Amino acid sequence: MRTIGNIIWFLFGGVFMGLMWWFFGLLAFISIIGIPWGRACFVMGNFSFFPFGQEAVSRDELTNEMDIGTSPFGLVGNVVWFVFAGLWLAIGHILSAGACFITIIGIPFALQHLKLAVISLAPIGKTIVSKEEAAMARYSSLR
Repeated sequence: MRTIGNIIWFLFGGVFMGLMWWFFGLLAFISIIGIPWGRACFVMGNFSFFPFGQEAVSRDELTNEMDIGTSPFGLVGNVVWFVFAGLWLAIGHILSAGACFITIIGIPFALQHLKLAVISLAPIGKTIVSKEEAAMARYSSLR
């Protein structure tokens, strides 16, 4: 089911938002100082191409270790990201979600766009894992 969802998603709009993520990633890489943001763009762009069956989780939740992206520096990075690219990507995902909500069949795709809109506001410090791995990480952090 995930594979079918991902194929339909990719063909009917996922490719455009994934390319938008990659576009912002290229802009970030061009500036040299934006390489950390560019790396996050390419990770999230791949996620935007095929989101079904995957989930974005904080790296410290997954590894139980803090790194630069999950530290206060990551917060600063997310603020900078929000100003320059995050808001625009979120608007794109929200508009795409609105277009998908028009049809009943498009509702699962609209929900994916809304999930990606939230992630696009602050992607620094997040990584993409399978839903099962995310559930296991959450379960082990509760223990």
